[in-house]
Amino acid sequence: MDLTTSYLGLTLKNPVVVSASPLCEELENIRKMEEAGAAAVVLHSLFEEQIALESQELDQRLSETTGAFAEALSYFPDLTSYNLGPEGYLEHIRKAKAAVSIPVIASLNAVSGGAWIRFAKSIEEAGADALELNIFTLQTDPALSGAQVEQAYCDLVREVAAGVRIPVTVKLTPYFTAIANIAHRLEQAGARGLVLFNRLYQPDFDLEALEVKHTLQLSTPYESLLRLHWTAILYGRLKVDLAVTGGFHSAEDIIKAMMAGAKVAEVASVLLKNGIGRLSVILAELKAWMEQHEYESIRQMQGSMSQRSVANPNAFLRSNYMKVLSSYTLRA
Repeated sequence: MDLTTSYLGLTLKNPVVVSASPLCEELENIRKMEEAGAAAVVLHSLFEEQIALESQELDQRLSETTGAFAEALSYFPDLTSYNLGPEGYLEHIRKAKAAVSIPVIASLNAVSGGAWIRFAKSIEEAGADALELNIFTLQTDPALSGAQVEQAYCDLVREVAAGVRIPVTVKLTPYFTAIANIAHRLEQAGARGLVLFNRLYQPDFDLEALEVKHTLQLSTPYESLLRLHWTAILYGRLKVDLAVTGGFHSAEDIIKAMMAGAKVAEVASVLLKNGIGRLSVILAELKAWMEQHEYESIRQMQGSMSQRSVANPNAFLRSNYMKVLSSYTLRA
């Protein structure tokens, strides 16, 4: 039985990749991931602000506003101690590459262009096999149009991709008006892959303390449906490799992702909840399902349930939307 798949030009032993999470901060955890069967690992993200802080750019900006916006500064985390600094991150890549034989994918969380882009070259030189670019920004300026936001994404990806030889994949949010179009434009800008979708963590309100409350909620399998939906739409319409992340907790979730057209499924929450050893269980169940249903390879199922063969995707989606609405039965 052939579980191999290709992603970003890399041949992977199976389609299960560990996505960026605090688990990836420890080398011993990365070793355990390889032992449990992970095909690759995406390291935790290094933030643009950390790189800027090291060069004193952010530090200077914050100092300039200390008197006027002192209360706002409390919302910035202590970036000097958050995860690893830039040099520590590069060393972490080197040590991870020496510790395991599976591909190691670095992750940069960014919002803008600037001098930090040169750091992508340092990541390449440290030995990373690929770079996952996690572009996260919440636009609140009413004067800024969606077209301007999208152009900034494309410009950023074009600049990063042009500066490195390793493949660059982009982790998207699901909040674009025309996801298919921005996906196509990012492909033209040099992206070799797209990761669907980033989970944007939202703070809550503490009504007693009247403060913003920061609590991270792990994903649930229900969240995978949005990822499957768009993977099935984009498969066959783009040349980039598609990956999914957010809500993939079981072998069945992985199989659905493959049939929608993904090359890999990234997992994290299920490992945070059940331990790294859960990877071996997922892979064993994946093999058992394939044997029971007489699948000889992962490639055989990839894209088999996509919309590539649907003549009118819009009509197909509308029809399914109505069927879902009518599927619920009221109970006494």
